[in-house]
Amino acid sequence: MQIGLVGLGKMGGNMRERLRNAGHTVVGYDTNPELSDVASLADLVDRLDAPRTVWVMVPAGRPTQLVIDQLGSLLKPYDTVVDGGNSRWTDDEQHAKELSAHGIGFVDAGVSGGVWGLQNGYALMVGGEKEHVDRLKPIFEALKPEGPYGYVHAGKVGAGHFAKMVHNGIEYAMMQAYAEGWELLEKVESVDNVREVFRSWQEGTVIRSWLLDLAVNALDEDEHLERLKGFAQDSGEGRWTVEAAIDHAVPLPAITTSLFARFASRQDDSPQMKMIAALRNQFGGHAVESKK
Repeated sequence: MQIGLVGLGKMGGNMRERLRNAGHTVVGYDTNPELSDVASLADLVDRLDAPRTVWVMVPAGRPTQLVIDQLGSLLKPYDTVVDGGNSRWTDDEQHAKELSAHGIGFVDAGVSGGVWGLQNGYALMVGGEKEHVDRLKPIFEALKPEGPYGYVHAGKVGAGHFAKMVHNGIEYAMMQAYAEGWELLEKVESVDNVREVFRSWQEGTVIRSWLLDLAVNALDEDEHLERLKGFAQDSGEGRWTVEAAIDHAVPLPAITTSLFARFASRQDDSPQMKMIAALRNQFGGHAVESKK
């Protein structure tokens, strides 16, 4: 199958290679000319045979909107656009409406796999009308991991990115649990080989996972994580998951707490902890630490 791919960064570049390895023809465009197969979006569209498919892998928000706007004027009826970035599901609904006015189909694809996707395949959560999704199945089959799992038509437009958003929310909570357990193990005097404790959990335990394997990899590189600063950025999906939970009155205490923990990581001298220390001193006479 023939496909255009816009955005050839860490994910997009590896997806191009995986698709080509599976025998598909990929025409890639990136603003970095060293990565790009063509000089412009218009050139990419000209290189594709109708009905065309263009997969977009650029940052969510305005960058995606700009590409969608350009494709809306370049593509023809019966062509299809796939947004495989991390767009908010509500944006998908707007993009589908805009493209539909030109007779162009739209599919949203939540993509998970990161830098390991080229080797292991990408988990794909897809939203859109059946006719558009079915036409793209050869592409989905090439990108997903080998075996029966790793791809799902999750529902109508927006369902793919909503499913990926929830996936990332769960990821937040899982990472937070591993991080809290690691910190506690590091604190106690009786445990003097925390890295090997984590390694022992990789087989035969209920908490074994790929995230645990990656944690062991990190500890192999830096046993006590002494080279890292305790700062963690958050992506939009974590916030959007919590917002959706509020909108639907669904309790998400673990995911919400893990998001807030990342906010706390950005504070060297937490204002909240100042108030807590002051209150504990006031009601209980607990000691406080003053700045020197």
